[in-house]
Amino acid sequence: MPRVLLVEDDPSTASLVATFLRREGFEVDVETTGPAGLAHLRRAPPDCVVLDWMLPGLDGISVCRAAREGFAGPILM
Repeated sequence: MPRVLLVEDDPSTASLVATFLRREGFEVDVETTGPAGLAHLRRAPPDCVVLDWMLPGLDGISVCRAAREGFAGPILM
């Protein structure tokens, strides 16, 4: 089953997006801060990342730039 990393700090949005992704057959891991999302991505690279633009600790652009150092998969912002 394809795995998606969802990095979203708003609980309502994270729950809604994760629900829809799971209904479509994806396994979803959720992180709520930029640093946690980046650590998760490095520890267990997913098939795809859905990344919020504004995150606590490290914004989405910075997470995306850092992720590109070793992750070649798709990142949706």
